[in-house]
Amino acid sequence: MTAPALPRLADLVPPSLRPGAELLAQGAAMARDWQVGRNLFLDTAGVACEADYKRRMAGEGRIMQHAHIGFRSVERTLEAIRTVHESCAKLGVGVDRFGITLDWSMGYPLAERDKRPRGTGIVLSGPEDFSRITGVVPAAAHFGDFMLGLPGAVENTRAALAAGVTTVGNLGQYFTFRLPDWDDDVATTEATVTALGLIAAQPVEVLVHSNLDDGFAGLFSDMSSALGMVLIEKYIVEELIGARASHCYGHHFTAPLVRLAFHHALMQVTDTPGSMIFGNTVSYKSTPAGNFASLASYLQADIWSLRRQHSGHAINPVPVTENERIPDTDEIIDAQTFAGKLGEHASGSLGLIDLAPVDAMAESLVAGAHKFRCRVLAGLADLGVDIADAAAIMLALRRIGPRRLEAAYGSGAPDRAAWGGRRALVEAEWVEELRHETEGWLDKVAAPVRAGIGQAGLKVCVASSDVHEHGKSLIEHLLTRLDAEPVDGGTSADPDDLVAIALANGCDVIAISTYNGIALRFATEVLAALERAGARLPVCIGGRLNQIPEDSNSGLPVDVTDDLARLGVIPCPTPEGLVAELETLARMRSAQAGAA
Repeated sequence: MTAPALPRLADLVPPSLRPGAELLAQGAAMARDWQVGRNLFLDTAGVACEADYKRRMAGEGRIMQHAHIGFRSVERTLEAIRTVHESCAKLGVGVDRFGITLDWSMGYPLAERDKRPRGTGIVLSGPEDFSRITGVVPAAAHFGDFMLGLPGAVENTRAALAAGVTTVGNLGQYFTFRLPDWDDDVATTEATVTALGLIAAQPVEVLVHSNLDDGFAGLFSDMSSALGMVLIEKYIVEELIGARASHCYGHHFTAPLVRLAFHHALMQVTDTPGSMIFGNTVSYKSTPAGNFASLASYLQADIWSLRRQHSGHAINPVPVTENERIPDTDEIIDAQTFAGKLGEHASGSLGLIDLAPVDAMAESLVAGAHKFRCRVLAGLADLGVDIADAAAIMLALRRIGPRRLEAAYGSGAPDRAAWGGRRALVEAEWVEELRHETEGWLDKVAAPVRAGIGQAGLKVCVASSDVHEHGKSLIEHLLTRLDAEPVDGGTSADPDDLVAIALANGCDVIAISTYNGIALRFATEVLAALERAGARLPVCIGGRLNQIPEDSNSGLPVDVTDDLARLGVIPCPTPEGLVAELETLARMRSAQAGAA
């Protein structure tokens, strides 16, 4: 197989991009005025930074716990942090750190945020806003999404540091996230590198958090490429910039073997304390009671991993209602309590399992990761990219994208039939799962219906409303198997751009995958864009069909399936709704052909 053509140097690193050294120097100069402050967690724990606390806890053999708060109201968030921390402490369960769901509008430069659309999280501005979070309980505050990696990175990082925050993320978002109506990736790169320079110049250790599942690693079909991305990010952050890269994983890691093996492999390529091992959110497909089985499965594997080699990661018990809506406070407490008590039981059972398969998979991951790193860096250098310049290498990687990067430089042998264009050393679980799900949905489509859709020559513009694109990948794969043509409408698509792509390519349907809290608004904007274009197309939308009401007191999303239907949008909680629409269009096209 011939590797896909890669962009020219001028398209990867435009002359307008400022040199990385200049940006890092600018960030370092800011450190004279913006340094890590103190807060309740640092003072109570008696540490200079969270990395020191993590090393202490690892040395004591204590497994830390991470709770995530997802409310839209700051007051509700503060109340939830306090209630979770105090309630769990009374039950003998320690919550060491709290992750805060920030709004995507925080990714914009501060002066523009009021004019930008809101998402589902909270909005913080200056140090005093961040200090409200860091001052509520003696636990570390984790600010991950929409901090680094976006055009507002410098302002966000300065405010967080001043409030005593010493784990700042999410670097993974730099490579994949795109804010609505923001296309200036040069400005995004310059802001991110400047913020990283500010972090590197701090007098105490500040961890640069990167959630692998949010970056390229979550889109690679080979898990050795995912681990290879750890090495590439470490090269950029630690060797070129002089900060410390701390990695999180776990969203899409379902099998205990895979979670154990990836952790063991990760520990062989880094000695920086990890941020957290995230909960396996994609495994929640049952009722809340049924989801406790999934919770127990991944937590037990994570506890075993940390008992074998403590990496400083905290475990993250995701509430069992996560697949339905943003969890409420009592559900967060239940999950934390469950994790604390499971730790008491699971810790002693490590010696009962055979670790040989774990070690074998980890060995393959590590070997493939080093091969991928070497190939990527050598390939970029061959393209003319200055791989000693942090800004240049980051922008080049972002513009190449995960699919072309893995196809060109992946460790496995080229294979046209493979999902990523190469035979995976360790196939990513999401690929296996999507393939299995696709076959399951295809089995439900009657043979005459499949034949009719295939003969109709239908085109479907497929997009995601946000960065979560596995649902988009499933629909694209399903359409291909049905002999319909998927047209890429983009990830984190803007409604106007999505409609323009659909019309330019003569598409018959627009299919949208959405994640959480914005379904009604996004669908409304797509319909408005169609109206402005003077066009009519069926619009199908699937995924989390909910929305946070503007007048909500709880900050929790509500189901909007009926509202979508009233708009004239086709709600598709499963792919069956899209298939039914394609069947209707195929019959209409067949009837028109017969009449002619």
